[in-house]
Amino acid sequence: MPHTPDRRPTAAVTLRWLGQAGFALRAGQGGAAAGGGRLLLIDPYLSDTLAVKYRGARFPHVRLHPAPLPPDDLRDVAAVLCTHGHTDHMDPGTIKGIEVHNTPEYVVPRAERRTALERGTPSERLTGVDAGEQVTVAGVRVEPVPAAHEELRRDEHGDHHCLGYVITLGGLRIYHSGDCVPYDGQADLLRALGIDLALLPVNGRDAYRTSNGVPGNFSLAEAVDLCHAARIPRLLCHHFGLFDFNTADPDELRDRLTATADGLAWTVPEVGATYRLTLDSPDLERI
Repeated sequence: MPHTPDRRPTAAVTLRWLGQAGFALRAGQGGAAAGGGRLLLIDPYLSDTLAVKYRGARFPHVRLHPAPLPPDDLRDVAAVLCTHGHTDHMDPGTIKGIEVHNTPEYVVPRAERRTALERGTPSERLTGVDAGEQVTVAGVRVEPVPAAHEELRRDEHGDHHCLGYVITLGGLRIYHSGDCVPYDGQADLLRALGIDLALLPVNGRDAYRTSNGVPGNFSLAEAVDLCHAARIPRLLCHHFGLFDFNTADPDELRDRLTATADGLAWTVPEVGATYRLTLDSPDLERI
C-alpha cells in the first residue's frame, strides 16, 4: 500500500536545481534561512569528473555552465540518493566533496552497490534498494520504482540497475524518475502513489546518441503525457543545459509547454535557482 503523507495545508518543500538531474531538497516553508530540515540530495553532479574522463573523445562532456557550488561547500546533508551508476548521477568527485563536511546516508540501487563503493560511498552508510521496497533514510520515506534508461535492466538477482524514487518530504510526495523513458504500467504505478510533483528529464533520445553510448530520456511530450496519465499535477523539467550533445533549449521547452500542457503546472528551472512547493499552491514559487 502507498504511504499516506501528512497533508497539512502548511506542507512545504524547497528545491534547488543543481543542474543535470541534481536537486537539493529541504522540508519547511523557509528552507535553510528559516531553520528548515536537513538537506536531501538527489543525483548531484558538482565536479568535472566527466570532462577529465572523456577529454578528447567524441563527446568530451565539457560543462556548458559551472557547477552552482563546489560540493565541499555543502553543509547539513542528511542523505544522498543516486538513481543509477552513470557518473553524472553517482559522481566520485561530488561524493568526495560532500564527505568533507557531512556524514550522510546514501541510497542507491542494490544492483549498483559495488559501483557506489568504488565511487567512494562509505559502506557503513550505504543502503541498497530495489523497486517495490520502502526505506526511511534520515527520517524521510523513500519508495523506489523502476526506471527504464531506454530499457528496464536487471542484474542476475533480478534487481533493477536504474530506479526512480518517490520521497515523502515536508508532507509532500515528490517523484524523481532518474533517467527514464516510458514503460508499460508506469502511469498506473505512479497514479497509485499519489504524487504531488514529478521531476522528469526532458532531453529526449535518438539513434545517434544511443549508438554512441548515450541512452536517452523522456521527450517533453512524453513527460507531459505521463503527468496527465498518472494524475501528477506539477512537472519540473531537468537534464538539459549541461552538455552540448545531450540537451534541450529551455526557451523552446517553455514555448511548447505553454502551447500544449493544459491543466498541468510546470516549471523549466534555472541552474542554481531555488523553488518552493506548497500543497495549497498549484505552482512552484521561485525564492
